[in-house]
Amino acid sequence: MDNNYHVPVLLQACIDGLAIKPNGVYVDVTFGGGGHSREILKHLGPDGVLIAFDQDPDAQRNKIEDPRFLFVDQNFAYLKNNLRLLGYKAVDGILADLGVSSHQFNEPERGFSTRFESTLDMRMDKQGALTAADILNTYTEEQLHRMFGIYGEVKNAKTLAKAVVTARVSQPISTLEGFKLAIAGNIPKGKENKYMAQVFQALRIEVNKEIEVLERFLEQTAEVLKPGGRLVVMSYHSLEDRPVKNFIAKGKVRGEVEKDFYGNQQKPFNVITRKAVVADESELGDNSRARSAKLRIGEKI
Repeated sequence: MDNNYHVPVLLQACIDGLAIKPNGVYVDVTFGGGGHSREILKHLGPDGVLIAFDQDPDAQRNKIEDPRFLFVDQNFAYLKNNLRLLGYKAVDGILADLGVSSHQFNEPERGFSTRFESTLDMRMDKQGALTAADILNTYTEEQLHRMFGIYGEVKNAKTLAKAVVTARVSQPISTLEGFKLAIAGNIPKGKENKYMAQVFQALRIEVNKEIEVLERFLEQTAEVLKPGGRLVVMSYHSLEDRPVKNFIAKGKVRGEVEKDFYGNQQKPFNVITRKAVVADESELGDNSRARSAKLRIGEKI
């Protein structure tokens, strides 16, 4: 395993949250560097099973040689179908560590980071059709405005969208340098890094359809977890945390509660974490990515 690939965040809290049974079946839907998966395996007996999902070909290099470990080369939006294909209708616990791995940020050619000059790619699945450059060059001004405003929470999303549409008339926007030049007038002085991080977040979420994928995944967890099974989800910004919080509390990503004929709430989970679990000072010192992490846990009713 490449130890620099990705340092697992809130590792002990995730393991505690899963409440692992030695003979249980567990799913790590964001395998990445395999840090969480290796820790889960330590708590499983010889009859336990761990199924890991990751659509990034780079993550496959970290696969674990262990008879209890199964790897699925798929996006976790297809959780239920892939578990069925492997013969598992129900599982004991599901872990999701959302967001981008440190490895993806540190590979310049992937185009995830504002630190390196590169082409604007940002696909987590390298087979995906849509790149960040495609979005910047083909989306309408209105689509760009919505994307930067909603997914990046960019304050001047409207003027930013206009700048992109104006700049691409003379030449396509294909590299980080070209993009920065195109929007230079919109970047607030002294806040360049934060601003570009928000803009890049918006592009990355759109390229990978991250919010739609998360919502599809959450809805499937209620169907595949056994009663008493645990759902453990770590998110890194409010756009992810909100649907996770709503779903665990109410069974709906938008937050409205379903009621049956008698007016009783129909919700699949009991909330284990009233408030999100966050990293302590010692972890923040070791891993800056942990600063924005919020961990929520639900138990299937």
